[in-house]
Amino acid sequence: MPDAPPAGGPAPEGEPVPRLLCDAQRLAAAEPDRAGALWRLAESGRQLDANLVRLPPGGRIDTHREPDLDVLLYVVAGGGAAESAGERQPLAQGSLVWLPHGSSRSLHAGADGMAYLTVHRRRPGMQIRSRAAS
Repeated sequence: MPDAPPAGGPAPEGEPVPRLLCDAQRLAAAEPDRAGALWRLAESGRQLDANLVRLPPGGRIDTHREPDLDVLLYVVAGGGAAESAGERQPLAQGSLVWLPHGSSRSLHAGADGMAYLTVHRRRPGMQIRSRAAS
């Protein structure tokens, strides 16, 4: 059985290796007037999806329900609130929120806006089937 490479050494050919993707705080601080998706995980072969999103001051994501996926939401900058089932939960930089599948929720940015990272299992791609297979 071959020896494992020394710590910090190169990975065997073809083996996936961890790597730094971005500095989320720097991205959130850059272009403070820009809203929407600031970054998206796009690596091939991934099992996760992740997005860094900025809401402008007073911005919101209307009430919606995710029936299939649990989502982790991490507030990178600013703050605001998450609302679900009539309860409003304040969010500040550093807040980590679990949004379980099947839950209805909305997000509201505070006076400084809010930048947040979401991470969830990747949705499978659409599959086209013949009518006979349906």
